[in-house]
Parts: sequence; C-alpha cells; structure tokens
Amino acid sequence: MSVLPPAIFLMGATATGKTHLAIELTKVLPCELISVDSAMVYRDMDIGTAKPSKEFLAQYPHCLIDIIDPSESYSAADFRTDALAAMAEITSRGNIPLLVGGTMLYYKALQEGLADAPADAIVRTELKEEAVRHGWQALHNQLAVVDPVSAARIHPNDSQRLTRALEVWRVSGQTMTEHRLKQAAKNTYACASGRVQLPYKVVNLAITSVNRQVLHERITQRFAIMLEQGFIGEVIALHSRSDLHSGLPAIRAIGYRQVWDYLDNKLSFTEMHERCIIATRQLAKRQFTWLRNWSNLYWLDSDNLSCALKYLGTVSTSS
Repeated sequence: MSVLPPAIFLMGATATGKTHLAIELTKVLPCELISVDSAMVYRDMDIGTAKPSKEFLAQYPHCLIDIIDPSESYSAADFRTDALAAMAEITSRGNIPLLVGGTMLYYKALQEGLADAPADAIVRTELKEEAVRHGWQALHNQLAVVDPVSAARIHPNDSQRLTRALEVWRVSGQTMTEHRLKQAAKNTYACASGRVQLPYKVVNLAITSVNRQVLHERITQRFAIMLEQGFIGEVIALHSRSDLHSGLPAIRAIGYRQVWDYLDNKLSFTEMHERCIIATRQLAKRQFTWLRNWSNLYWLDSDNLSCALKYLGTVSTSS
C-alpha cells in the first residue's frame, strides 16, 4: 500500500494571522512555504500586497512570490502547475509543503482542477456590452436560469467570473458547472484508499474570523501602515510605466486599482481611502464564504500554534 506524503493548506481571510502561524509551524515541523496569493506573484508590488520584506523572505523563503512582471497575466491554471511542481520538489527533500494564503480559487484549482472550458473573445465583448446596457444583475439573472450552481457562488458584482460563466455557456452549450465536473473527474486518480485529486494527504486548516469589528479595525490599521510605508509612491512607479494599464489583472488587485483611479483623478484621496478599506472588507467576507463551503476543513479558533499542532497530531495518529 502506497502512503501519500503530507501537505498542509493554511487558509483564512485577510488580516487573520495566516503568515504568523505558518512561520511558527516551520519552527516545529519540517515545512517549506508556498504562497497562495494572486497578487504576491507580481514583482514591484510589495506594499499594497502586504508582501513580507526581503529580509523576512530571506529567513523564511516562500515559493511563488515575485515570479512574474505586472504586465503579465497569471491564472489559476498557472498557479496549479507551479504549485504542484514546488510541492514535488519540497516532498523530494523529505519536507512538508505548507501552502499559506487567501486566494481561495487557487486552493480549489489545486485540489479539484479547473474546467477545460472554451473561450470566445467576441462573445465576451458582447456580454460586457450587455452589462453596460442592462447591468450586471441582469446577466446574473441569466446565469441563474441556465446554471444555478454557478450563480449561487458568483456574486452579481463579480463581473469577471460572471462573464466567464456565461461565455462558456453561450460558446459550448454546456454550463461551467458541467465543465468543472468533467475536469474534476479527469484530474482524479485511483489509489488504495479511494479516489483523490492530489498525490498528497492534505490537511486543510483555516483560521476563524476574529470579531468583525476587530477585523475591520485590523484592515483599517493595516491600510494606514501601507500608506505610511509609501503605497501611493509604489503605485506611481507602476502608473508611470507605458506597458501597464488599469485593465491588467495586476492593476485590478485590491488597493492598486483604487490608487490608480486616484492618480487618474477619478477619485479623491478620501474616496480612494474609503474604497480601499471597503474592498478589503468585502474580500474578507468573500474568503469566509468560500471557506464555509469547504469540506474536510478544520477550523482553528485563532492563529495559536498549539491549537494547530494539536489537530495535526490528531490527524497523524489517526492515519
């Protein structure tokens, strides 16, 4: 009987202490860190992504940080490929891959695969034009009719995912949900203990939310620190590049798109400040929504090391 090597997925909303707990785990377990963050992959985007300092990363290296330029796109499929390669290298050294971050789609892509769904730029443009005429809620209503499962998980204001789901339906005549089920079946493989998606025994940990008011205070305080550290200057440097624009995924990252609009005189400083904080709060809410629907997830009451080790010990002795 083959024994699957272990991997730890440490999830949680923004500002809940994931990195702190991950570092504490590396001090007592043979773990190597892999970042699961859709913004930290970009170089020259440090302050607004709350990226650990170079000195910190030198002491506690993270895979998949600073791997591409902001002018490039990086998809969930790219992450899956890169993360699997990094996990294999870590395992080959006899260590445990410890994935930490808050981009829930990346975790889902890694564990379940991604729908190998068709794309059509013309259809995508038509959908965006429809949204301008009728609003995103009208498009969401369309999706609810043809693919209620996708509609339930996609917020009407999530224009990118909403457009993609309807694009798949119009191009192929099959829903995104159907494509996902097919891809999940394709990505599974047989093992003695049943059918799994990854060649690892994954332990899913998630840090529970602190009191909402406390979390909001943390988010506000963290953004104030970002401004003190020179976040606006960081975006000015990006804004000055001729190859970057507001439509790129990197620039659409929370914080960056609001400051970019401020630099383009579309927002006042006060409006920019308020929208950055609101967008971050909304992100935290979405992250917890993802996690509440996660199966085989162990919730940690806090980012306390002993709490995590207690559960990991239970898993180890029961396997």
